[in-house]
Amino acid sequence: MAPVQVSNLRKSFGALDVIQNVSIDITDGEFLILVGPSGCGKSTLLRMIAGLEDISDGRISIGNRIVNALSPKDRNIAMVFQNYALYPQMTVAQNMGFSLEISGVKKAEIQKKVAEAAEVLGLTSLLQRKPSQLSGGQRQRVAMGRAIVRDPDVFLFDEPLSNLDAKLRVQMRGEIKALHQRLGSTIIYVTHDQIEAMTMADRIVVLRGGRVEQIGTPLELYDRPANMFVAGFLGSPSMNFLKGTIEGQSMRLPGGERLALPAVPSGHAGEVVIGIRPQNVIVNAEGGTAAVVKVIEPTGAETYVLAEIGGIEITCVVNDRVDFEPGQQIPISIASPNLHFFDAASERRLTDDTVSRAKLA
Repeated sequence: MAPVQVSNLRKSFGALDVIQNVSIDITDGEFLILVGPSGCGKSTLLRMIAGLEDISDGRISIGNRIVNALSPKDRNIAMVFQNYALYPQMTVAQNMGFSLEISGVKKAEIQKKVAEAAEVLGLTSLLQRKPSQLSGGQRQRVAMGRAIVRDPDVFLFDEPLSNLDAKLRVQMRGEIKALHQRLGSTIIYVTHDQIEAMTMADRIVVLRGGRVEQIGTPLELYDRPANMFVAGFLGSPSMNFLKGTIEGQSMRLPGGERLALPAVPSGHAGEVVIGIRPQNVIVNAEGGTAAVVKVIEPTGAETYVLAEIGGIEITCVVNDRVDFEPGQQIPISIASPNLHFFDAASERRLTDDTVSRAKLA
């Protein structure tokens, strides 16, 4: 286990900067997740920490060592890839112990470490099987076991669950989180799946275009997103955004409709954007703003209702079954105090203090 420090890191391919002045301090034993859309630079950043990608500028420290010039094998890290990369001709035990074998570790020590890792991962009964005899989840456990036996300072995971089906991904999320709690290891984990990020991380780094948009705990990012990108990226279904002009205790939308607000920002003139989680939109609300139903999506426990207000689409999550029909008008309102305000020009969050003062006015 060791802390990791990324300082002013930059990576360029010719004139293209894919990592732009990124700085992150990762504490010893922390589970940090790098998340963002495809092409945002998260896998490139992980490969730079691993030593698989050259650094254009900046510094990476693992423990008390600057590792910029060190090869991957000298950084004492272990990486788990999405494609498992198991040797098909070897048994589970041989796959898990192979890196120790080529490092010259004695056979008895290898057997001890493999047995301990297999016990942690529930692989003891599978040690003599070949990869072709395993399920996808079991192969992923073997890949994790191969990393564990090396006793690294840092574990690096590069989208390890992307090849698994939905049910198995949920199971493996729990197993990786339990493994982290048991080992107390430092983990840096890359995913494009915001549900993985929200459920597993101690802290999340949201990347866009090679830049850090925000760093914080899952609930910090969910409750107080720094900008519209973070707000829209985290949360399922995605946050609704409505642009309009604040007038008194309501917002006037571009089509002239008015939406009553439980709170309004003070000291801000002109257009703003309000962000509303679909779970915080109340349908069939007395005195609400008229919306036209477009699509109904029942999921069983919940129903997603896609509606339209003055040409702007808004998603509502209803914790019940509804008998709405497309084209039907329904009144909607916003639950207090779950409302986010953003500057229309910069897309940055308006401060919580600004909104709080308005509530007290």
